[in-house]
Amino acid sequence: MRVLFIGDVVGSPGRRILASLLPELKEMLLPHLTVANGENIAGGIGATPPTVDEIAGAGVDVVTMGNHVWKKREMVQSINDLTNVIRPSNFPPGNPGTGSTVFETERGPVGIINLQGRVFMQCIDCPFAAAEREVDEMSARTRMIVVDFHAEATSEKIAMARFLDGKVSAVIGTHTHVQTADEQILPGGTAYITDTGMAGPQQSILGLQVEKIVERFRSQIPTRFAVAKSAASICGVFFDIDEDTGKARSIVRLNNITETGQLGVDIPPP
Repeated sequence: MRVLFIGDVVGSPGRRILASLLPELKEMLLPHLTVANGENIAGGIGATPPTVDEIAGAGVDVVTMGNHVWKKREMVQSINDLTNVIRPSNFPPGNPGTGSTVFETERGPVGIINLQGRVFMQCIDCPFAAAEREVDEMSARTRMIVVDFHAEATSEKIAMARFLDGKVSAVIGTHTHVQTADEQILPGGTAYITDTGMAGPQQSILGLQVEKIVERFRSQIPTRFAVAKSAASICGVFFDIDEDTGKARSIVRLNNITETGQLGVDIPPP
């Protein structure tokens, strides 16, 4: 089972680079499932049904979210109708949407779980308790389970990966928009990376205009942020899962793929 996971997609530059390069990437990598974090696809913060449809049209099968999922009112009203979108499972009871889904592929069903961290973020329900609950329920349907852990602190992400090692196929970190170089297979067979990075403008600060962010840091005066307008790139990971055991066989980092660049990584054979 080959899974392509794209990091946080930022604004229209992120959506455009997906439309431009994702079909070619999928033709090259032949993934059975493509996931992308889409909590910032609309104007750099939040999402809307049309922007979800746009990245789905580019080839994304499942869209995960994070702490910005409710930034656009349309998502509060529409997420229950978007069957390809999941939001963090550890949001308090009563939130619309769902925190997990099972996607049917030609190699069998794959479970996808979305969780959000609490360190340096909102004080929401425990992601570890939510992970345990979701994995227990999902394990009856499939051995192949992928977790998007949308969190700020590296330690919290590693702790989640260690907690779930051997229980899920992969724990993929999102949220910081900066790709880490720690992709690995943990002892129990779980693929892990602290952060996948983003699909968005290269000349930016986390996808946003440099001048606005620097001004905010220097003055501490609230400033309206805007998505940067530079050329974009795609970051993500590509991993392979043993369908019989649910354990990961390999994980490869995809770093700053551009329209003019080359893939430049060694991909395990299908």
